[in-house]
Amino acid sequence: MPITARTTRISRLRAACAGLTLAAFCAELCAQSATGSQIYTCVDVKGRKLTSDRPIVQCLDREQTILNPSGTVKAKLGPVLTAAERSQVEAARNAELKELARREEEKSLNRSLLIRYPNQDAHQKERADAVAQLMLVRQAATARVAVLRAERAKLDEEMAFYAKDPSRAPPKLLQQVNELSQTLAAQERFLSDQGSEIERVNARFDQERERLVPLWQARLDGGSPARTR
Repeated sequence: MPITARTTRISRLRAACAGLTLAAFCAELCAQSATGSQIYTCVDVKGRKLTSDRPIVQCLDREQTILNPSGTVKAKLGPVLTAAERSQVEAARNAELKELARREEEKSLNRSLLIRYPNQDAHQKERADAVAQLMLVRQAATARVAVLRAERAKLDEEMAFYAKDPSRAPPKLLQQVNELSQTLAAQERFLSDQGSEIERVNARFDQERERLVPLWQARLDGGSPARTR
């Protein structure tokens, strides 16, 4: 049979196809070999021991053991968590992070307090100064309230002439009574607020002292103040 150009092309195409087929077969064989290089084993929910060359679907909810071809343990494959389980793990992790942040914040606060109040005398002095300033303001407010009450007493004496019919009192007198009443009420509220502020400041210093006492003691003992408590 004479060899023509067409015959030559067909021969070359057949050879190329044979080469592609062989390459594909080799690739598949290598893939199978790679897959078979490790063995998955587990005990399912029914107590059956299962073995496979890939992760076992029946054991996704439990730990699987990955073995080498020799039978030795290569690794452990943890269970696949459900959405609810993942949510629980995430919540636990967030709680742990919050606790770590709280501890770091507490250490930072302890360091700041020790820098500001290296000893009990320094802390007590600042408390006394803070309360003294508030007491001065309160004393001034008390004096102002006394003056306003005296002025109100005078206006009340004038209004006594119109006790039977207050509407007959002069408009200017009525205006003075109204304005003075509002001013006195505002000043009395301010005076009450100052008393509450003094209590708040003392409570803050009490809380600080409660935290600082063990820190001062730890410093004297040569410990780590920032980690105390």
